[in-house]
Amino acid sequence: MNDNSQLQGIIFDCDGTLADTMPLHWRAWQAITHRHKLHFPEDRFYSLGGVPSRDILKMLGEEQSIVLDHLAIAHEKEAEYRPLIAQVEPINLVVGVAREYYGKIPLAVASGGTHQIIEQVLQHLGIRHLFNAVVTSEDVVNQKPAPDIFLEAARRIGVPPQFCRAYEDTDLGMQSIRDAGMEAIDVRTLLKNGTK
Repeated sequence: MNDNSQLQGIIFDCDGTLADTMPLHWRAWQAITHRHKLHFPEDRFYSLGGVPSRDILKMLGEEQSIVLDHLAIAHEKEAEYRPLIAQVEPINLVVGVAREYYGKIPLAVASGGTHQIIEQVLQHLGIRHLFNAVVTSEDVVNQKPAPDIFLEAARRIGVPPQFCRAYEDTDLGMQSIRDAGMEAIDVRTLLKNGTK
């Protein structure tokens, strides 16, 4: 579905897609991994974009044989990140797509973040009203790269997946979209080329 004639719904990832949050998330992660003596290089952080913090922490603990309460530390990470939300900037090229289609077809957000944080980011950017649904890691069992979060977003806006286009900024997210049977748009390519 590369033409717009069949397009009935658009789904957007949030972090790194609608909102330039990834460097701020990295700052929060640095504080947490230092505090808990976890090894977590920056390139790995970016490669795991879209994976919930709790899942990353569980993975790091297992790999490094460190006993930790991944849920409690995920809350700590959110607490580190929350004050940084005031510094979040929009990714104007992608927000522009949402504004362009707002009111014409249903739009949704599908994020590996938590409801509270994603809602705060969207409100901070003044774009929450653009979206008919916001689906987060708390709404599905299987996280990206599984297709569940995009399928749930499509269900909530009432559009069959094959008539949805979705925007993402990570390899895991792109796999998630493709496995959901949707047209996948890589934001990294858009930003490089300056096109929609």
